[in-house]
Amino acid sequence: MLTEEGTSRYVQAGRLRLHYHEAGEGGPLICIHGGGPGASGWSNFRRNFPELSRHFRTVLLDLPGYGRSNKVPVEGPPFRFYAAAVREFMDALGIERAHFLGNSLGGSVTLRLAMDHPQRAGRLVLMGPAGLLPPFAPQPPEGIKLLHSYYMPPGPSFERLRAFVDVMVYDPSQVTDDLLRERYQASVQPEVLANPPLGWHIARAMQEERLWLDLARVPHPTLIVWGRDDRVVPFDNAFMALRLMPDVRLHVFGNCGHWAQWEHAQEFNRLVIGFLGGTGDGALR
Repeated sequence: MLTEEGTSRYVQAGRLRLHYHEAGEGGPLICIHGGGPGASGWSNFRRNFPELSRHFRTVLLDLPGYGRSNKVPVEGPPFRFYAAAVREFMDALGIERAHFLGNSLGGSVTLRLAMDHPQRAGRLVLMGPAGLLPPFAPQPPEGIKLLHSYYMPPGPSFERLRAFVDVMVYDPSQVTDDLLRERYQASVQPEVLANPPLGWHIARAMQEERLWLDLARVPHPTLIVWGRDDRVVPFDNAFMALRLMPDVRLHVFGNCGHWAQWEHAQEFNRLVIGFLGGTGDGALR
């Protein structure tokens, strides 16, 4: 049985000390979490990690500012800042090329990395990535408003976190009190409060980095996964990528919010493993 502590690892990646979880053998699959308060690789992908690691060398990365990784200010364009950290993380682990599974912020970072360093990415799975529609789309959505305001006065609270997570999912009864407590404690660490993560930068990232302009030059086979009832990054964002990306397919879950990997974990796992070519040997194809 995979445990949080039993799979916990650290690596020095450039100037950053990054935390991650790792299990499995074969071709590498790097999973990148979303940008909500208290997010981490383990909190986002704990329901997927055991099954994915049966097919791939599965790595759950904590981005800078999240989980147990260094808490540092975001420097420059946020998606590009995180993508550079992922590339240095790969260099530190000796991973030349990997498949990617990115949730929300993680999906946007995955796209940025594939654009800037296309040779480092194999297949891409993107779940509700931000930044796919031009600025004329209605902004910000309900979930982004709550994300942006979380660290604003009067500051974080357990009730604010619950309100945010309730928007993330279609059925809030799926969210346990243990998960909420875990994420709340992670969100109020002193070093996090000193450098609040992406919530403060999401509007700037979506306006300045304009991922939609470069979607046509992402040739990687890509699976886009969306919840029909997403209130954080609305479902209609998917259509820009579906129109522009050369090798793309879209899977939509009904009765599903922003956390498809959590709300429909078993079906999601089968979908991803099939798309990535998981055959038991984890070969990178």
